[in-house]
Amino acid sequence: MTSSQTSKKQDLPATAWAVLGLLSFPGERTGYELKKWADSSLRFFYWSPAISQIYAELRRLEELGYAASARSGPEEARAKRRYAITDAGRAALAGWASDTAEAGPPVLKHGLLLRIWLGHLAEPELLRAMVGEHLERTRGELAAVREAMAQADEVPEWAFPALALRWSERQHLAELELGEALLADLAELDAAATGAPAADRQGGGDAPTPG
Repeated sequence: MTSSQTSKKQDLPATAWAVLGLLSFPGERTGYELKKWADSSLRFFYWSPAISQIYAELRRLEELGYAASARSGPEEARAKRRYAITDAGRAALAGWASDTAEAGPPVLKHGLLLRIWLGHLAEPELLRAMVGEHLERTRGELAAVREAMAQADEVPEWAFPALALRWSERQHLAELELGEALLADLAELDAAATGAPAADRQGGGDAPTPG
């Protein structure tokens, strides 16, 4: 590997490693197939890159020699380019996956909680409705996770993706529990504020932070 390739390897974003990871399982896949698989696996515990990101990373991986592609033959009505991981790509991916220093802490960006944090600017009914919508959306995601788990359980090579999906199932169950607790907290806060003077309900004083 040239020094230029080594530099590019060190600069690879997580999206590139994720796409290469999708290629590390048996078989060749098109960019569209990689997107479908990301939507039914990666998005439940990380995120799913856009199709444009997938193709951009596939081009980058080919330039590095980590992936190779070939167009389908005349037997297919519509020509497709299928991608596969190379030996160099598998070695690089194994090295990255084994480097725990690159894993980093989980990042939580909870849009609903940001709005709850600003609840003093919203009506209590609206906040409860937001939480209710979040619970319904989470139940739908949980059903999708379980569907993906059922598919993964049928493929021996997907044993580790199945473990990640099992973790995601537990995370969604915990999210439902947290959402129900948040509804209870909002109800308690609303009940406590009901008998208080209007000025008191607006809040005031120092910010709720230590120091």
